[in-house]
Amino acid sequence: MSRPVRRVGQLAGRVRRGGRPGVVMLAGWLFADLVLVLALVSMADRPDPLAARPAGKPSPSASPSPSPSPTRSPAGPRSVELKPQQIKVKGGDTKDIVAQINKGTKKWPGRTAALVLTFGGSQGGTEYAHRVNSLLSEARPGMFSKKTATDDFHDLGEPANSAIIRIYFYTSPR
Repeated sequence: MSRPVRRVGQLAGRVRRGGRPGVVMLAGWLFADLVLVLALVSMADRPDPLAARPAGKPSPSASPSPSPSPTRSPAGPRSVELKPQQIKVKGGDTKDIVAQINKGTKKWPGRTAALVLTFGGSQGGTEYAHRVNSLLSEARPGMFSKKTATDDFHDLGEPANSAIIRIYFYTSPR
């Protein structure tokens, strides 16, 4: 007596004998729900397009105004500059590193850093970069806050106990 051979594809979406749905069917629903959640999160992250729209042109008046019209301040969320600013630090003393960061960032007063990528030299460069990043807010608390994203890297082409700090600033000061 031979049993009929069933292919895996025939059972994939069906309900099993105990009344429970199959694994493939559950995976399909889970994937669909995940796509829906990601789409909603993506839409929620976008700024309001109507709020950023410029005001309509005023109707022409009988007499032209001699004073220039005031400029509008930018609306919407801040963005990050694409070109980073760069400084170098070296040495092992904490006070010396803080002083170098403070001196190197003086040329950007009132700016706020959004992202900092630090490249420590030699094989132990990642640890040195982490140490330098931990001292940023001590050197310039107004520029580097707890919300500033930092990342630690190593650069085998640089000497040990040295780091290159690449700072990506926000486009508008706050």
